[in-house]
Amino acid sequence: MKFLIAGLGSIGRRHLRNLLALGERDILLYRTHLSTLPDDELAAFPVETDLHAALAHRPDAVIIANPTALHLDVAIPAAEAGCHLLMEKPVASKLDERVSALQTAIDRAGVKTLVGFQFRFHPVLERVKALLNTGRIGRPLSFRAHWGEYLPGWHPWEDYRLSYAARKDLGGGVVNTLSHPLDYVRWLFGEVDALSAFTGQVSDLELAEVEDLAEISLQFKSGVIGSVHLDYFQQPPAHWLEIAGTHGLLRWENETAQARLYDAQADCWEVSGPPPGFERNNMFLGEMEHFLRIIRGQEDSRCTLDDGIRSLILTSAVHEAAMLGVTVDIPQWTG
Repeated sequence: MKFLIAGLGSIGRRHLRNLLALGERDILLYRTHLSTLPDDELAAFPVETDLHAALAHRPDAVIIANPTALHLDVAIPAAEAGCHLLMEKPVASKLDERVSALQTAIDRAGVKTLVGFQFRFHPVLERVKALLNTGRIGRPLSFRAHWGEYLPGWHPWEDYRLSYAARKDLGGGVVNTLSHPLDYVRWLFGEVDALSAFTGQVSDLELAEVEDLAEISLQFKSGVIGSVHLDYFQQPPAHWLEIAGTHGLLRWENETAQARLYDAQADCWEVSGPPPGFERNNMFLGEMEHFLRIIRGQEDSRCTLDDGIRSLILTSAVHEAAMLGVTVDIPQWTG
């Protein structure tokens, strides 16, 4: 198969390396040459700087890893050209008619999609989902997800002030950039009924009209109520999820890649760890392996465009709720 990678920042290069690790060699790069990383590892691959010229090579699949605000500029023409899509999250910087245009193009062309919420491929979070589904802590009642990240240390090779994460024009801000918890709590607990939020630019970081803090409260159709904290200034960074149920507690920590379950009836703790040798890239590698099986017709997508749009509805609702100071009812996407 032929692959086109659009966007050669850190995530685009990770996808490139993982394709190579999986034995794929027919890879074309679509570049604007604005990446802040060295070009050495890219020298062996053909490059196009015009999207229509790149799509004229008739790639089977396009990996969309450019800044968030530019995703749809590539995704819509690629879908219209009949290319399968691996889209980085979020699928767009805001919910508008272009998202519907992407859905229409995908439906007409019959192409397959995977949205890059890689935490769905974390083996211990998958274990957490299985434990919830089998009732190990009873009925889930509440949760707290926390992700604090220090933006200047996130990509130390670049000036954080120039990164997409820090710029409104590129679709940045902590809600869009660290939106993974909004996806995985929906994956774990189902659809959201309503949410409220506070957001702000509260730190001393130099950001271009984007928020560095979000406190989000969510109510789910299942009755679960919980909160998500996101920030750009925590030192040291931390990312964890805690879930309280009628018969116990589950806590997952990204740093240790472990989950701990408290069984209230047995009054004991159980620890679930990752497979031996697990490292962060295993999530992305598993995601890419899954994408290859999707486009070969061997598996259905585990994170569809519909999932990506539902997460985008949540991020858009966070911004709306914070701006208006109201609780926002979540509309149900019908495609």
